[in-house]
Amino acid sequence: MLSKSMQKALNGQIQKEFASSYLYLAMAAYCETKNLPGAASWLKVQAQEEWGHGMKIYEFVNDRGGTVTLQAIEQPPAEFGTRVEVFQAVLAHEQKITAAINDLYALALKENDYATQIMLQWFITEQVEEEKSVSDIVELLKMAGEHMVVVDAQLGKRAAG
Repeated sequence: MLSKSMQKALNGQIQKEFASSYLYLAMAAYCETKNLPGAASWLKVQAQEEWGHGMKIYEFVNDRGGTVTLQAIEQPPAEFGTRVEVFQAVLAHEQKITAAINDLYALALKENDYATQIMLQWFITEQVEEEKSVSDIVELLKMAGEHMVVVDAQLGKRAAG
């Protein structure tokens, strides 16, 4: 059984994951308008992945006898700047999500909630991968300069997983 504080925190994380999905979908739409189909495709896959993360926590809360309480999702921005700025925003957002996951883990440790600690281990590993992947993209975009079309085509090869 989840404590009230853990249930509240996990519901907050569900909201963050769904909001991430919505943000990345807005970024994909922006990239579509800028004729960046590869970046748009990458961001759509990312949006689906974030939705899946939210559902993973949703199912965990239910499995532990808790109550899922969905929270409002703010409208994301519609403009994101240059290609590099788009992915810098993705990286900053992933770092914010990492901090939120770390806070959840600290709460699980404090409450001796071993099941939640184990579930969150998956998210901690996932965030390391997310930050590395996006950081690599940012650096690639910075180096690409005038060869941005090649990078966009490479981003478009990411498959949903």
